[in-house]
Amino acid sequence: MSDKPPVGPLHMARSQLDPREALFDSGDKAPQLPVCDHYAGIEARMRKSLELQGELGPVFDVTLDCEDGAPVGGEIEHAHLVAELATSALNLHGRVGARLPAIDHPCFGEVLGILVARAGARLAYLMVPKPRDITELRRACDAIDAASRQHGLLRMIPLHALVETPGALRDVVAMAAHPRIESLSFGLMDFVSAHRGAIPQSAMSATGQFEHPLVVRAKLEIAAACHAHGKTPSHCVVTEFKNMRALQQAAERAAASFGYTRMWSIHPQQIRPIIDAFAPSAAEVDLSVEILSAAQAVDWAPIRHRDVLHDRASYRYFWHVLERAHRTAQPLPVEVQARFFDQPAA
Repeated sequence: MSDKPPVGPLHMARSQLDPREALFDSGDKAPQLPVCDHYAGIEARMRKSLELQGELGPVFDVTLDCEDGAPVGGEIEHAHLVAELATSALNLHGRVGARLPAIDHPCFGEVLGILVARAGARLAYLMVPKPRDITELRRACDAIDAASRQHGLLRMIPLHALVETPGALRDVVAMAAHPRIESLSFGLMDFVSAHRGAIPQSAMSATGQFEHPLVVRAKLEIAAACHAHGKTPSHCVVTEFKNMRALQQAAERAAASFGYTRMWSIHPQQIRPIIDAFAPSAAEVDLSVEILSAAQAVDWAPIRHRDVLHDRASYRYFWHVLERAHRTAQPLPVEVQARFFDQPAA
């Protein structure tokens, strides 16, 4: 098999076929979300997070928290503040979402109405917390879409959901299959608490959460369900926010061993280590560039590269590596950036 691609005008025209068109079916395109989802609820921290996003670019999302981040009794005022921030100039990149109260919270409907009416056009997503099962998730999704219609919103706000109860874990495949959901997150703290002391506190730590069998099972089932339905699995928090070594190790395990492509941050210092942990290495990027460039030059037919055969199955893998490099702002050769990312996908 020759390593040299054919030449000629017809070949040159066909070889520019975009990998997203050549390698994937139309229904096999998962949402390309930033690898870090940063949560903030206190006003000063929300503003600081938005300012940091403005500096670093859309390499992480900011989720403004109207659930645990809202003061008890002050949920409505807090929702107005979140809507104000989401529609302000601080939302420079359009990657700001909001977490709603739980669907059975007395303020759910009013908070939802405020966010949709005031900020629905600017919110990147809404997060649905604590659904006890697929039925509650469907209720929440239907309520959000009804509020959008009521307020004349000309878009369907992307929806994320938390898996943090045993019932939600039981229904995780159905939750991942829901057409309105683009990402599922693991809610470690509430999941452990829901077991009424049967899971020890140590399972909420940076290392213990990767050791307890029930927690490990939950992580794996969430990731598997998301990948089966083209959704983004988002890993849970590390509460030891000053222990950067523990955070780095947890993020690396979540990405490399548990199949997660996104992770929560609860402190600004956690953002960069999470992005770095989920980014491919320079060697992986270089290899992906070499293989994809050679493959595109032969219209995505099989190639031989360093005495290894590759075809569209491995091309898809290397394309995901390159996309992850792009999402984490890894430096790419100028010609690669222009060829694959500076023009709209087919």
